[in-house]
Amino acid sequence: MSDNIFVEAGSFQLNKHGNIACGDTVLLHKFPNQERCIAVLSDGLGSGIKANVLSTMTASMAMNFSIKREPIMRTARTIMDTLPVDSKRNISYSTFTIIDIDEDGDTEIMEFDNPPLLLLRNGKISHLSPQTFTINERISQHNYERVLKLSNLSLKKGDRLIVYSDGVSQSGIGNPNMPFGWEEGVEDFIEQIVKNNKDISARELAHRIVKKSEMNDGLKSKDDTSCICIYVREPRKLLICSGPPFDEEKDKYLAEVISSYDGKKIVCGGTTSQIIARELQKEIEVDMDLDKIASGLPPQSHIDGVNLVTEGIITLGALSKILEENRFNETPQDDAAWNILKYVMDADIIDILVGTKINVAHQDPSLPVELEIRRNVMKRIKRMIEEKLLKTVNLEFI
Repeated sequence: MSDNIFVEAGSFQLNKHGNIACGDTVLLHKFPNQERCIAVLSDGLGSGIKANVLSTMTASMAMNFSIKREPIMRTARTIMDTLPVDSKRNISYSTFTIIDIDEDGDTEIMEFDNPPLLLLRNGKISHLSPQTFTINERISQHNYERVLKLSNLSLKKGDRLIVYSDGVSQSGIGNPNMPFGWEEGVEDFIEQIVKNNKDISARELAHRIVKKSEMNDGLKSKDDTSCICIYVREPRKLLICSGPPFDEEKDKYLAEVISSYDGKKIVCGGTTSQIIARELQKEIEVDMDLDKIASGLPPQSHIDGVNLVTEGIITLGALSKILEENRFNETPQDDAAWNILKYVMDADIIDILVGTKINVAHQDPSLPVELEIRRNVMKRIKRMIEEKLLKTVNLEFI
């Protein structure tokens, strides 16, 4: 993608009520430097463990072939040859949608038996006009006809793609106000949400669609429900600074970076915040809210022109633990680590500036193990943000 365009991909899922495993599988993959973005949604026949295994196998094949740049038609045919067929209902055991977006916004989409993908452009939903390919197969003396749909389009700034499983389109089926399900109403719902909140994130839009589907079913989802949203827009930037520079002469450089940065700014560390306040001639105000202090993490502070100021290595260690335990989809708590995560979740490009001056206190073997050297903590946070949150992270040591 060009420097002023960013592809955000987000998803949300709910299991069928009472099931411990989701029969849908969602896989998202972004390449370094925004070279490509690939999204896959597969819906296994039925629900439960069997559906989960089939959809996982299908989505994994689709993702792995796409990453290796196999032609999308060959990928689809290979999946079709692998998928078993339900002999009674004459349908495949798993559906799939593959979305492959390159750095110029050129997009290739392959659909098989999922509800049609939606394009939201200029506030209005439209359906694609795909090419159709019919595959005829003979399996165990039975003839099967399966239809693949291939679409190509060029995405522009402001465009959104929305794809969901039939847990969304068939939610509420049989209700007096939607006897045939939510298949048509979902489009009006999406248009209204985006109209009311033009900057809503892909992740939040997917969440809203799935939760509304759950409400249609009386808060007891009748099927596994999944949604992927993709949003093309200008990138949102975040700067995280932690640690004093190795050379004190670079204190001024650190302050200048923060002062001139075009995006949100977070400073982690007491010494670091003192350097920033001194160089920018600002005051530091400590937040003495007892509820926040009771969370177990040191209190937050405020510096004019900086969005968030926290303690250093302990808070960063707590953030690393949240990421490591995949807790980022939980309801956020009101403490410093979770507040950093909120900014990270809303950002696309995260610049991390790490000072390398040694803090003698962190080398004391009697201190808890979580007090690792700042450099290693930040490397681990960078890796997890890239792998688990699909963000672009730039790490610089000074």
